Amino acid sequence: MFEATDYFDFSHTEHGSLFENDAPVWSALSKIAPYLEERLGQVDGDLIKGSVHPTATVGTNVYLAEGAIVEAKAVIQGPAWIGANTVVRSGAYLRNNVIVGESCTLGNSCEFKNCLLFNNVEVPHFNYVGDAILGHKAHLGAGVICSNVRLDRRNVVVRGNGGELLDTGLRKFSAIIGDRTEIGCNSVLSPGSILGKDCIVYPLTHWQGILGNAQIVKTKQPQDVVARHMKD
Repeated sequence: MFEATDYFDFSHTEHGSLFENDAPVWSALSKIAPYLEERLGQVDGDLIKGSVHPTATVGTNVYLAEGAIVEAKAVIQGPAWIGANTVVRSGAYLRNNVIVGESCTLGNSCEFKNCLLFNNVEVPHFNYVGDAILGHKAHLGAGVICSNVRLDRRNVVVRGNGGELLDTGLRKFSAIIGDRTEIGCNSVLSPGSILGKDCIVYPLTHWQGILGNAQIVKTKQPQDVVARHMKD
């Protein structure tokens, strides 16, 4: 139950060793930090192989693959691993323990920490991605927030297929977003959200819980249109 292969195609990441067979998919989140420490220590030569704008800030424990671009005023605190041909746009903020695949877009005013993005992920505008895993070609619309902490600060729980509550053992865990899933603008994914492959979540949705593969979450709100009374 909740095995990583149910949500991700590992041919679209070079970091598949983070996941263990028969372990719940969220268990990879606690392994990102030690994985990065080991992986960065294995790099021969200069860690920065891509292009960094002179006004960008890049930490000492950051790997930037060939073809990757860090635009003006972006900040990569590190540790971090940025794949080939990924663009970190102006104003993006990557905190600690961020792994990004190839050909991804990390946009203006987006913040990332302790997360893994598979190849071709798009997080382009005003997003927060903390303690999350985003699958191949996952896309977050503008303003999508992956909320990673419960208001009572207790461990995040996930409801199993039989309705039982499973303690993840994690105080910080926002979302698992499967391959090719689209999240509409200004939606909020509450802690412990798990969404399957090929899903669509309508804009302005507050989602909490489990969503199976190829499902659409339709959020509709009533609207009243009334005449405006103008003053003379």
